[in-house]
Amino acid sequence: MKFYLQLFWSFFKIGAFTIGGGYAMIPLIEQEVVGRRRWISPDEFSETLTLAQSAPGPVSINSAVFVGYKMRGMMGVLTAVLGTVIPSFVVILVIAMFFSNVKDNRMIERIFGGLRPAVVALIAVPVVNMLKNKGFAWNIVLIAVMAAVAVAWLKISPVLVIMIAGAGGIIYYLITKKYD
Repeated sequence: MKFYLQLFWSFFKIGAFTIGGGYAMIPLIEQEVVGRRRWISPDEFSETLTLAQSAPGPVSINSAVFVGYKMRGMMGVLTAVLGTVIPSFVVILVIAMFFSNVKDNRMIERIFGGLRPAVVALIAVPVVNMLKNKGFAWNIVLIAVMAAVAVAWLKISPVLVIMIAGAGGIIYYLITKKYD
């Protein structure tokens, strides 16, 4: 029972104190489950993050699913997901109740404007950490830049980019597997 409370509380804190959505939660999830709790290794976190980003749904919930399942099976999944979802649900419920009263408030607009750069930085942290953990590799950076260019400037569907990258990863694995 104690572990379930720790798992719930860990993901509850992450859900409660992250502004900017799932990608902004990634550094906090890593800090909690890899650094503080040592539930998974940095390599396992990198794999979990890759799976969480590839699976349908929010990356924060997918990460909670993978960590919860690794730790305690389906009860771990339920515990971690509830911890992640409850804070957001409550905040959205409160905002929905009062949003019409503050939606045109200039101070609220400025607060959100100030939060945007911080959210971008929080999203960039996992990329930098992955490059550190795997060793800086120009091929990874090149693939990331090509994917960003394809989506942002060439207007190629992100789904297609993900499918091409996944197929490329499988082909790369099959080619390099022959030489191991």
